[in-house]
Amino acid sequence: MALTTRRRALTTLGAALAGAVTLPAQGALAGEQRHGPRPLWRAHAHNDYEHPRPLLDALDHRFGSVEADVFLVDGRLLVAHDPEDLDPARTLEALYLDPLAARVRAHHGSVYRGHRGSLQLLVDLKTEGSSTYRELDRLLRRHHRLFTTYAHGRVFPGPVTAVVSGDRAARGPMEAQTVRRAFYDGRLTDLGGPATASFAPLISDNWTRHFTWQGVGAFPAAERQKLHDIVRTAHARGQRVRFWATPDQPGPQRDAVWTELLAAGADHLNTDDLAGLATFLDTHTQA
Repeated sequence: MALTTRRRALTTLGAALAGAVTLPAQGALAGEQRHGPRPLWRAHAHNDYEHPRPLLDALDHRFGSVEADVFLVDGRLLVAHDPEDLDPARTLEALYLDPLAARVRAHHGSVYRGHRGSLQLLVDLKTEGSSTYRELDRLLRRHHRLFTTYAHGRVFPGPVTAVVSGDRAARGPMEAQTVRRAFYDGRLTDLGGPATASFAPLISDNWTRHFTWQGVGAFPAAERQKLHDIVRTAHARGQRVRFWATPDQPGPQRDAVWTELLAAGADHLNTDDLAGLATFLDTHTQA
């Protein structure tokens, strides 16, 4: 009996150590369900900070990705949608970094207890990208054990992966770094270009700039093929795909677009409606 127990322990340890922590498009490891509800890795909380409890509401709904818009003000990164909403108490560190660090400590190295995977923190730079990124980089270094890190050509996974979006002037300083704790949010113009997944693991773009269909009637065959081609090309390079500005009002149009995105293999579904997307994914997927 003792031998059997030891074998089980070794098997569990081996499973925990096998492979790198990634941002999976599909599911959690077998056997992890007993540790808690499965994370919804495809669920992306757009403008997450506008919910009553930034970050925490998304985590309660098991989201795998959250978005924070930041402004550099007097050397601090403040979270808001518009300049008139800025509040000195609502810093990126207070709303996101400190709570994530505390949660990962409490969960022994994971955002979701017992589930392997890396929560995506999408940081949208609303002020000049180069200077804003330098302050973000300083904060991420302070929390270095929390974040996936790129160092000298290799990626070392962490429980949280920071991805920088917004002002594109951040790209130069990021590309110049041999060690960084953030990654770049590419656009469809980057697809198939020189930016590798170790720099730009995410390809995001505005749905309305590339597709006319808004969920009413049949999805035009040419647009469906275009969507599948985009996802296939990104996945072949190890990159994930997200579209913003998809329909987000509850109803058949939103469900139709989300269904097509799932069928194409898109990695993130964008929403302000946490409960609505959680219900949709629970109903339409097993991962």
